[in-house]
Amino acid sequence: MNHLMNANNPITEDDIANFLIHTPAFFERHAEVLTAVQMTSPHGNRAVSLQERQAEMLREKIKGLEHRIMDMIRHGNENVLIADKLQRWARSLLRTRAPAELPQRIVAEVQAQFGVPQAALKVWGVTADYAGHGFAQGVSDDAKSFASSLTAPFCGVNPGFDAVQWLPEPAQAMSVVLMPLRVGELNSTEPAFGMLVLASPDPQRFESGMGTDFLERIAELASAALSRLQ
Repeated sequence: MNHLMNANNPITEDDIANFLIHTPAFFERHAEVLTAVQMTSPHGNRAVSLQERQAEMLREKIKGLEHRIMDMIRHGNENVLIADKLQRWARSLLRTRAPAELPQRIVAEVQAQFGVPQAALKVWGVTADYAGHGFAQGVSDDAKSFASSLTAPFCGVNPGFDAVQWLPEPAQAMSVVLMPLRVGELNSTEPAFGMLVLASPDPQRFESGMGTDFLERIAELASAALSRLQ
């Protein structure tokens, strides 16, 4: 460290840090330094040794990692529960023999399995056999165009879409999900032939930043089932 003592080259913190990094034997020769250096503990104003401070930092890091692991486990458990509900919902569709019963079954099971306060579904372009049913009527051209423009579920605060009026109590829909129904993948450019609407009186229930993987699966399975009406 002689060069560090040169008056023309005053010692800096970086110089000290580099010296210690490249001279690991320093602490072997001067082990007492580790206990002599005193630092302020983040848990109060008491002074602690460098070793104690490092131990506290490690404990904090471990605690943070434990929280992350617990969050991962919790999210994993939640996903398993949702997957089980999705399977039961899909099973109910497979057991529905009459195609005309599918729209109501989809809506009812979504509400029952996933605890959705309100839901509604409309389908257009159906065959003459189903054109007289309520699910095939009362759809504006704007709603059809909007459904075809969606390549993923819309989630967020209710902005007053036409489709919200399909719900039993539109005024209670503070946050909504609108899912296009189309042949094939949800993100394709195929025109939509229907739309499924979910709603909640809780403005935070369906947030714009929420994950949509399971919603996409619901939309694709509903589309596949409802293709029998086309």
